[in-house]
Order: sequence, then C-alpha cells, then structure tokens
Amino acid sequence: MSSASGPVSLPGDPPGGRRAVLVWGIGVAVYFVAVIFRTSLGVAGLDAADRFHVNASALSTFSILQLLVYAGMQIPVGLMVDRLGTKRVLTIGVVLFTLGQLGFAFSPSYAMALASRALLGCGDALTFISVLRLGTRWFPARRGPLVAQFAGLVGMAGNLVSTLVLARLLHSVGWTAAFAGSALCGVVVLVLMTLFLKDHPEGHEPEPVRHTGGAFVRKQIALSWREPGTRLGLWVHFTTQFPAMVFLLLWGLPFLVEAQGLTRAAAGTLLTLVVLSNMVIGLVYGQIVARHHAARTPLAIGTVAATAVMWAVTIHYPGDHAPMWLLITLCAVLGACGPASMIGFDFARPANPPERQGTASGIVNMGGFVASMTTLLAIGVLLDATGDNYRIAFSAVFVLEAIGLSQILRLRTRAVRRERDRLVASRVEAVHVPV
Repeated sequence: MSSASGPVSLPGDPPGGRRAVLVWGIGVAVYFVAVIFRTSLGVAGLDAADRFHVNASALSTFSILQLLVYAGMQIPVGLMVDRLGTKRVLTIGVVLFTLGQLGFAFSPSYAMALASRALLGCGDALTFISVLRLGTRWFPARRGPLVAQFAGLVGMAGNLVSTLVLARLLHSVGWTAAFAGSALCGVVVLVLMTLFLKDHPEGHEPEPVRHTGGAFVRKQIALSWREPGTRLGLWVHFTTQFPAMVFLLLWGLPFLVEAQGLTRAAAGTLLTLVVLSNMVIGLVYGQIVARHHAARTPLAIGTVAATAVMWAVTIHYPGDHAPMWLLITLCAVLGACGPASMIGFDFARPANPPERQGTASGIVNMGGFVASMTTLLAIGVLLDATGDNYRIAFSAVFVLEAIGLSQILRLRTRAVRRERDRLVASRVEAVHVPV
C-alpha cells in the first residue's frame, strides 16, 4: 500500500536482499533481450522498406501487428502469470520471441516477415508483466516503485543495444547475420532462467487460488477493472508512453533523416539520447515516487505537458529543418515518457491484492501499447496521404494525448481516495493481527 509520503511495509512482505536481486536480475535479463528484439526494427526501418519493397503504411504494419499482438495479450498474460507463475510464462515467452527474431532474419517475403514479427510480439508480451510479478514476490512493497522503474531502465538499455550495436551490425554484416546473431541472446537467457529462476523465496509461497475456468477469468478482470487505481494506471500508461515508443520503434529515424535532413549516424545518436535520457530520468522518478507517492500524478501530467510542447515546437518550427539544439531537447524530453508510464503501475499495484497483481498489471500495460499502435498506423496513413508531410502526420500525437489527459484528470481524485481507504483498512487489520 502507499501513503502520501511513500509506501509502507506490510506484514508478510518478502525480505528482498542479495538473492532477490540475483533471481530478479535473471528475469530482467529476459526483458532486456525482449526489448532488443522489439526495437530492432526501429533501426532497420529504411532497410526493411528496401528489402521487402513496401511503402510507409506497409512498413508501419510491422510494428502495428507486433504491438497489436502485444496489447491484445496483456490481460491473458496477467491471468497466466497469476495462475501458472512467472517461470513458466517467461519460458514460453523466451522461446516465442527467439523464434520470431530468427524467422525475421531469414524471411524471404513481406508476409513471412509479418508472421515473424507477430510471433516475436507474442513472446515479448509474456515478459514485462512476469518481471513485475517477480519483483512483487521477491521485494517488499516499499521497494515496488523503484523496482518497477529499474526494470524499465534495463529495458531501455536493451533499446540502447539496438541503436548502438544492432544498427552497426546491420550495416556491417548484413540483415540475416545481424538478426540471426542477435537471436542467440534468447538462447542464453533461456538457459539462465531454466537453471536459476524461482517464482518466490522460500516461506513466501502465494496463497492457493481456486480456479473455476471462465468464472475465474471474468472475476479477476472485473475486480481489477473495478478499482479506480487500475483504470487510472491504464490511462497514465496510455498517455505517457506512446510518443517515445512511436519515435523509437519506427518513425524517429525516418523523421530525422527524411524530414530533418540528418545523416543516419546523427539520427542514431539522437535516438540514443532518448534512451540515455530515459535511463537517467527513470532513476530520478523511481526515487521520487518511492518517497513521495503524492508526486505520481504531477509527474505524469508534467511529462505529458512537456512532451506535447516540445513535439509541437519541433514539428511546426519555421523553415524546412528544426535546429539541432531543438532536436536534442525533444529527444531529452522524450526520455521521460518511459519512466512516466511506469507510474501507471504504481497506481494499480496498491489498488489490488497479490493474487490480482498480474491481471491488473496486464490491464495497465495495454494502455501505452494501444496508443502506440494507433499512432503508428495514423502516422503511416497520413504520410502516404500527404506525400510524406511529417508536420501533419506527427500531429496525430496530440489527439491521443488529449484523450488520455482528460481521463487522468477524471479518475485521479477517486483513485487516491480509494487507495487511502485501503491503506487505513490494512493498518487497522495489521494492528488486530494476534502475535
């Protein structure tokens, strides 16, 4: 649970410690590899267009399909994690996203490449919720915000590998060797996870949950959705994550090269700046939220406002190209989007009991990926319709930000009030527990 000043320890909290860090680190390593595979298309977008002879709309379909599979699986994945445990779900995920990356490496046609990205998205979808659940099983509740932010930070490090390492491999050894070689990372984490990963520390086994088929699924989803904190978390994730995701996953490189006239090397450096900014801001946001939970909403809204302002100034800057200082500032601000999206989980976590954490996290995690998928499609269609006018196409971002911000403002008071009531009830219950 949480208070205005920060999370509190609860009876029965796992102890954390060195072993928790090691076990959880293996889970995070799986997520790290998943993000490398997920974002690998972001540095290969122009190469993919040439390789498969497709236009902007067809190119965006790669990422849209991948995110469609990812977003559509979030609630099922949450239910799977609650029911099967972290290790089983992560194992399935590693196998799927490794096969997807391998298939993409050897795809001779656009159709097969699409199928490979869908398979990759399916495996990727199984990772993040599992890692969040692993964190709640191995660390005390007061560490929740920092643990979640650190997971996001490591994920961004995977993005960094894509922009720095995979991009260079792509142009030095070629498409097939670069993607097939990266698939070996999946094999490595699969071996580590099989040997060392455990769902929970000894003595902290979860309470057995009775599963009654469809009734259990409906109840889990309904109870999670009923909590205002879950819905607020979804809209925070929806509104904050997608501008940076769209920029890094596909459209950032073409925008910087084709619309801003930069070289690929300079564009790659700016994409790297987004990732580095994300990692630094993630640590700052994690510390702030861990100590002052009242800062969650201001941080989320402030990030949305800063992103909207910088996005508008950049795409509508007079003249053909924005100055480099403005592009640098935009990329630095976009780095706050990932950490801000993690705040969504900090609203859902205290709103739901342990047996619903996976389901609630799955609902939240749908938000940003639905927004990203929608924006990727909108930008691709608008680019084709306007003859590659990035000013018009990139304006699609403002529509989704406005929708999400209105929902955050509508739900924030209700969610905080409900969270406070649950905290008071838990403290009263703890006082009356017999020693």
